[in-house]
Amino acid sequence: MNESGLPSPTESYRVFNGERIPWSLQIKAVGQPGHGSKLYDDSASENLTKSIEISVNMVFLKAGTPSPDGFVMNLQPSEAEAGFDIRIPPTADLVALEKRLVEEWAPVARNMSYKLWRFDQNLSGKQLLTGNDNSNPWWVLLQNAVNEAGGKTSEPEIFPASTDSRYFRKAGLPAFGFSPISNTPSLLHDHNEYLSQAEYLKGIDMYVSIIKAFTSYSSP
Repeated sequence: MNESGLPSPTESYRVFNGERIPWSLQIKAVGQPGHGSKLYDDSASENLTKSIEISVNMVFLKAGTPSPDGFVMNLQPSEAEAGFDIRIPPTADLVALEKRLVEEWAPVARNMSYKLWRFDQNLSGKQLLTGNDNSNPWWVLLQNAVNEAGGKTSEPEIFPASTDSRYFRKAGLPAFGFSPISNTPSLLHDHNEYLSQAEYLKGIDMYVSIIKAFTSYSSP
């Protein structure tokens, strides 16, 4: 079990048995400068996120032809660059995804190039997701321990980012992401992120129950 989890706005604690794979993509487009009337519109790449359910966030956009007081407003620049943070579900076809990025996002035919930084998990099919049925005794132990302390777990989810759990899975060990925080909105890194005293103290009881269950377990 890994402490990396997220708060739950309900009574149930959130549990994560997999996580997204982070990629970083930088695209560069090169062409002849020209007036704005020559701009192109291509929205076909929007289907990428809808069809394979990944998250794509633009993190920078760099373009423009500088002028003494800012930028030339009626001239297309000769170069433009954009950077994207991509988070991919562990069951996605990474080869097919990269092919679509190359062909639809940065086609050579349109004088575009790309750099892709892959943070692949390099896991086998069984390691991508930690089992959450009776065949995994650790899942049963976690559920029972939480129940005995007066709580309950939700159905496992795929974590939206990456955590240390991937290293456990790579070593062939089952791993769950879990934080005993319920009845609390998810405000990660926000200016008003908080945890109430009651939830904090209840979480201690949860950890005590879980540690007792895990440390006393003896495999058959």
